[in-house]
Amino acid sequence: MKFVVSSTELVSHLQAISRVINPKNTLPILDNFLFDLQEHELTITASDLDSTLITNLFIDNTDGGGKIAIEAKRLTDILKEFPEQPLTFDINMETLAVDILSENGKFSVVGQEGDDFPTLSELNEENAHTVIIPAASLLRGINKSVFATADDELRPVMNGVFFQTTPEHTSFVASDSHKLVRYRRHDIKSNDEASFILPKKPALLLKNILMKEHEDVKIQFDSKNAFFELTNYKLVCRLIEGQFPAYETVIPTSSANKMIVDRLDFYNSLKRVSVFSNQASNLIKLKIENNQLLVSAQDIDFSISAYERLNCEYETEELEIGFKSSFLLQIVDNLPATDISIEMGDASRAAILTPIDKEDSEEDILMLLMPMMINS
Repeated sequence: MKFVVSSTELVSHLQAISRVINPKNTLPILDNFLFDLQEHELTITASDLDSTLITNLFIDNTDGGGKIAIEAKRLTDILKEFPEQPLTFDINMETLAVDILSENGKFSVVGQEGDDFPTLSELNEENAHTVIIPAASLLRGINKSVFATADDELRPVMNGVFFQTTPEHTSFVASDSHKLVRYRRHDIKSNDEASFILPKKPALLLKNILMKEHEDVKIQFDSKNAFFELTNYKLVCRLIEGQFPAYETVIPTSSANKMIVDRLDFYNSLKRVSVFSNQASNLIKLKIENNQLLVSAQDIDFSISAYERLNCEYETEELEIGFKSSFLLQIVDNLPATDISIEMGDASRAAILTPIDKEDSEEDILMLLMPMMINS
């Protein structure tokens, strides 16, 4: 088979799907891209068995068709060095010899049988669900939740983003048992309740390709797999099996103490002061009273300490509470608002952080962080 393709267009698609390839594949064939040319449509597939990314290109100039696997790393390393120009792929389907012809040269590699590439999982139509979601909303939901996923071999259900759709709203939830994020959209609904747990890797793959997507995304899923259809890409991934924890039960319904603070001032203060926290504990203390917030940290082992004062809105009794600074920074960084609210019961109960001013009236963002014990 033979086809002519733009060098920059091809390498753009290959780099997007190459992120799925595992550097230590158990099957050697998975180190390759699968090229499948049918008439004027070139379909390129990359997979690690658990996740498969597929992209499509329309090719004007083609001759013949077929399937062949070509080494992914070598191909992308070659193509990314080309300036924009047409490249001719001349493939002998009997010997699997692949010649890539440029304006000034020829590059030859040997492919593998395309039929050796693993076949795609199929959707179980009997228990399948379908959701249509704008690309921007899906990207935002993943962006605001994936950082809170765990990396826990003993509890794999915590290692992904819990996607839940109901007749009232759609939620993205992630937790590592120390922090919890619930991103909810009220403008995306379904006829019935359905849910799945999306592993972290395909969530990050989606995050990358959604940044260039402007159309709606079609999501279909059953009990084992999810299928995401975009304009030029399709992602198929194996879901995490198991029951996601009843996260709503750990969210406090009311808190006695509420502080409102400028998000950027608070974030910058946390970054400066946390440099002085103990490297093992990462503990940072917040002392709040009379509309004043004292952010402090110390490392007794090295005799270093720091504190900063910030103005805030706080009208209840004095409160001192401690948090892991790296977790608190992650949460504050992911709250899209000028001012944020922090609701706290006492020094031993979870704090709820929410934005005061919403960028989008249809979204609801809630983040929870467990405190750390403060040594007296």
